[in-house]
Amino acid sequence: MKITGYELFLVEPRWLFLRIDTDEGIAGWGEPIVEGKARTVAQCVEEMFDYLIGQDPTRIEEHWQVLAKGGFYRGGAVLNSALAGIDQALWDIAGKALGVPVHQLLGGHVRDRVRIYGWVGGETLQELAESAAEQVAKGLTAVKMNPCGQLEPLDTPATINAMVARVAAVREAVGPECDVALDFHGRFSGAMSRRVLPLLEPLLPMFVEEPVLPEFTQDLGAVVRSTSIPIATGERLYSRWDFRSVLSDGIAVAQPDISHAGGISETRRIAAMAEAHDVLVAPHCPLGPIALAASLQLDLAVPNFLIQEQALGIGYGDSSGLLNYLLDPSPFTPEAGYIPRLTGPGLGITIDEDAVRAAAERGHSWRNPVWRNADGSLAAW
Repeated sequence: MKITGYELFLVEPRWLFLRIDTDEGIAGWGEPIVEGKARTVAQCVEEMFDYLIGQDPTRIEEHWQVLAKGGFYRGGAVLNSALAGIDQALWDIAGKALGVPVHQLLGGHVRDRVRIYGWVGGETLQELAESAAEQVAKGLTAVKMNPCGQLEPLDTPATINAMVARVAAVREAVGPECDVALDFHGRFSGAMSRRVLPLLEPLLPMFVEEPVLPEFTQDLGAVVRSTSIPIATGERLYSRWDFRSVLSDGIAVAQPDISHAGGISETRRIAAMAEAHDVLVAPHCPLGPIALAASLQLDLAVPNFLIQEQALGIGYGDSSGLLNYLLDPSPFTPEAGYIPRLTGPGLGITIDEDAVRAAAERGHSWRNPVWRNADGSLAAW
C-alpha cells in the first residue's frame, strides 16, 4: 500500500481536517491544527507531503521519526501539530486496513468506557450554577470552568474573592459527588497562584489547569508545593521532552493535546513517561471529531488515564458542528458521563465528506481575542 495524495479542509468553527489517500482506496483522517494559525499549519503539512507521497502508510513510526527529526529545526507548536494530524491519519489507515480500532493496535483496551467532563459558564453566580446543574442533569460526573476572566498581574482582593465565589457557586450546584476542575488558562503569575490556590482548597477541585504560562513552567514546582490541589498542565507542551521538567516538578495531571503533541504516537509516549512519575493523563481536546476520536482511542489503551475533555458542548462557536461532520454521531453518545468504547475500524468514526467539503468552501479565519490590562499592556487570554 502506498500514499497517493492528500487533501486539507479548513472547516468552521476553527478546525483543519486532513485526508490521506492510498492506492488501495483506504483513506485516513487527521486533525492538524493550531487554533488561530490553521493556514500556517496547513502549509507545513503540505511541505511534509514532499516526503510522504509514495511511502507505505503503515510504517507509522518511521514516518514519525523522519518528520519529527529529519529536519535541522525540530519541535514547536506548528511542526508538531502538522505531524500530529498526519500521525492520526496514518493510524486511521492502519486500523482500517486491518479491520480493527486503533486502540487494538496499541495493545488493546484497558477500560470499557471513557469518562468525560463538560464545560460550564455564565456571567453571574446564578448562571454558573444553572449551567453546572444542566451538565449534571445530562449525566456527567465532572465539569470544568474558568473561574476568572482577564486578570492583572497581581489582582485585587475583590477579584480574588469573586473567583472563589464563582467556584463555590458551582460546587454548591453540583454537590460533593461531582468533580469540579478549574482552568486558569495561564492567566496567573506564580505569585497569584500561591495566593489564590489555598483559598480554593476547601472546595476540593479535581485539579487546577495551567495556572501559569508554559514559558514559566519552572515555577510549577513552587506552585505544586504551595497547595494541596492537584496541578495539571500540558496543552501547550508539544513533546515528551517538553514534559520532562513538569513531571519532575510534581504535577498530578498531564494534559497533552493529540493534535499538538505529535499525534497518537507521541502522546502515547508522554502518557508512559507520566505513568513512571505517578502522574495521570487527561488529554486536552477542545477540537473537532477527528481529534476527539483519536484521543478516545488513546484513552482506551492508556493505564493512567483520568478524564477526557470534549467539545460536544464547549461553547467555541457552534458546538453542534462537531457532530455535523460525522455520518453517524452515535460513537460519541455519552452514557452516564462516559463514552462507550469505540469499536469501528481505525479511529472509529466515519466522516461526512459532503459536509466537510461544503464547510471548506466557507472556510474560517478564527482568531483568539487580544486582551489588555488596565494600563493598556497586553494581558494573557
